[in-house]
Amino acid sequence: MSAMDTLLSMKVFRQVVESGSFVGAAERLSLSTAMTSKHLMHLEKHLATRLLNRSSRSLSLTESGKLFFERSKVILEEVEEAELAIGSVSGVPRGTLRVTAPSWSASRLLVDLVADYRQRCPEVVLDISFEDRFVDLVEEGYDLAIRATADQLPAGLIARPLRPMPFVIVASKEYVRRCGAPQSPGDLAQHDCVMIGNGQSWYVTGPSGNIEVPARVVLRFGSMTVAVAHAVSAGVGLAALPRMMLEDPMFKDALCPVLTRHPLRHLQLYVLYVSRQHLPLKIRTFVDHLIESTHTPPPWDVAERA
Repeated sequence: MSAMDTLLSMKVFRQVVESGSFVGAAERLSLSTAMTSKHLMHLEKHLATRLLNRSSRSLSLTESGKLFFERSKVILEEVEEAELAIGSVSGVPRGTLRVTAPSWSASRLLVDLVADYRQRCPEVVLDISFEDRFVDLVEEGYDLAIRATADQLPAGLIARPLRPMPFVIVASKEYVRRCGAPQSPGDLAQHDCVMIGNGQSWYVTGPSGNIEVPARVVLRFGSMTVAVAHAVSAGVGLAALPRMMLEDPMFKDALCPVLTRHPLRHLQLYVLYVSRQHLPLKIRTFVDHLIESTHTPPPWDVAERA
């Protein structure tokens, strides 16, 4: 096995460990599952030791595998840093950019933003994972995170604000024609509701403070996914959605906010990354692109300020 083949097999091995499966590693590296497995077998033959314990349901590192994973991770990071240094000298961002984002952001808006970035930086490959949790960027090998929160952000990260993220109660225009729109918080109890998580009530703000209204739940999703917006646009019921979802071309002609005088939670959208002395060009250019793409006040914000 040549040194070049060994380096590629090390990359495959790292992805198998970090993704927890051969299938996941194959998808991230644009390889077949069979080729991914072949790389690992070649690596184990080259090292004359087993690196992974395999079963039909799980993978686990052997003692040798743990040692080799930690050492190879350092080597691969040094190789990547060397590639990035060359990219910095040439002024051309390149490499794989690993991004974690919330599942609700898997929309046309993000696809368009990524497509625009790829036009500018064609040598950067984006690897985006949609997860509804705060990911440890260092431990899990991500370059940056897109997150919406009103809470204190994790220490040790650079947080660049992108745009406000208010949530609103949304209905389809067809549902409003059929069932009418709630005119007061109390009316919510008479409307079908698409709920996220284990919630049983609406929580809205009124002149006297927060108001809780029991929800008539007809459909429930475990997390805030685009499927919630699809369910609302199909006329299933009302839901609390990020207002920016109404800007998505897929939904803007089908959905409308209701009960707008009684706001829900107001979050802030951020891009987060680890502080570095020399920020790689692939991160710097993508962060700049995110900020540039979101600096214009959204249409609903302009209307509400007028």
